Amino acid sequence: MRASTKALMAKHGWRIDRAIHNYLYFSFYYPYVRVVYHFFAFLARHLSWFKPLNLLIRAAFARYHAKVISGEDAVKILELDEDVTAVSEKNKQIVPFDHAYKILLQEPDFIAVMDCPCKKSLNAPEWTINSCISVGKKTSQFWLDRCGAKYHARKISQKEAVDLVKKFREKGYVTQAFFKVATGGSTGIICNCHIDTCVSLQATRFARRFDPGLTMNADSGYSMHRDEALCRQCGACARICQFEAIVQSGDQQTYHKEICLGCGLCMEHCPEQAIRIYRDPQKTVPLDMDIVKNEYASVQKIRDSSARSDAKRI
Repeated sequence: MRASTKALMAKHGWRIDRAIHNYLYFSFYYPYVRVVYHFFAFLARHLSWFKPLNLLIRAAFARYHAKVISGEDAVKILELDEDVTAVSEKNKQIVPFDHAYKILLQEPDFIAVMDCPCKKSLNAPEWTINSCISVGKKTSQFWLDRCGAKYHARKISQKEAVDLVKKFREKGYVTQAFFKVATGGSTGIICNCHIDTCVSLQATRFARRFDPGLTMNADSGYSMHRDEALCRQCGACARICQFEAIVQSGDQQTYHKEICLGCGLCMEHCPEQAIRIYRDPQKTVPLDMDIVKNEYASVQKIRDSSARSDAKRI
């Protein structure tokens, strides 16, 4: 057994079932996610009237979910030069689910990227496929050892990871951090998502046919503010918003803060720089490494910081 497989198994302790689940999940990433997508699609299409399924969906989402993160917060994760450990239930202020809310970023300068199973399952454009990022040596090394040839896993530098996220955000893709009980209940997987080709965003859409309150995707903790003096009502922000939180009708714009996930794409794509995002106390706490390190976590400097790439912020 490879050292990376032993490390993956070891993090689950006595929960051998979760260790096996974790192994199968990453080893057969594409068929696993494809089956999940078609399962939720079937339920939504044929059984949305059967309300007791709400409990099943809620239980699934409590164990497998994502947190939307802004471009700046993504860069802070990808540029980390220290281990970050935050595992208390206080983390639910950041990741508001009953399970899988740990923030464990160990040896975060060891990063890998491989094919995204969501995009493969939903026939996304070829250039978007190799876009799923692992931050931290344990999972990244397992990807390289186990998924290299099958899912084109490769090691990348911190700067390459930042550039990859930047490229996708320029094309209107949302950045999400994923949490799953079967992979240790912690983050470390970051993906570049579009609602048309992301199984997690699609799953939320399906689930809301059962209950409008169900979601697999936690907001970023930010809301949008528009400077009316600078805004030309061009509609660029409405066009880039995947969640229809901004609606442009002629020279009138409506912002639905309650459905905004605070991804920050509207701010980045505004040609007049008329939009900013701000931390909203009515939403979750952002997955901002400065907040996490100061208020939630213990940190430890990585010894060989000279190996870290000089990645630039988006």
